[in-house]
Amino acid sequence: MKHFGMALNLKDDPQVIQQYKTFHRNVWPEVLYSLKQIGINRMDIFLLGCRLFMVIETVDDFDPTSDFAYYLEVHPRCREWDELMRTFQEPVPEAKSDEWWAMMEQVFEL
Repeated sequence: MKHFGMALNLKDDPQVIQQYKTFHRNVWPEVLYSLKQIGINRMDIFLLGCRLFMVIETVDDFDPTSDFAYYLEVHPRCREWDELMRTFQEPVPEAKSDEWWAMMEQVFEL
């Protein structure tokens, strides 16, 4: 089992943040199914102000680069969901030029 932590910002607008939270209270079934299909066993997203922190627990052979790309192909609704969510989001300043969700370094585990 692998774990990953990633960061992303929401646009600094209370209405945008509320809409994002509303969508995540009722994630489309095709999206949930497809995330499991690519090897994600658990996903948690936390919010502080505008900053999102996502923790995922995956199968051992999960590769974020290739598996998230494949997720967009599993079902057409996944790409639609991704495009919709990006209207609420923006990369953190620390993100690499090719990152949307910025991969975080794990510095402690208990």
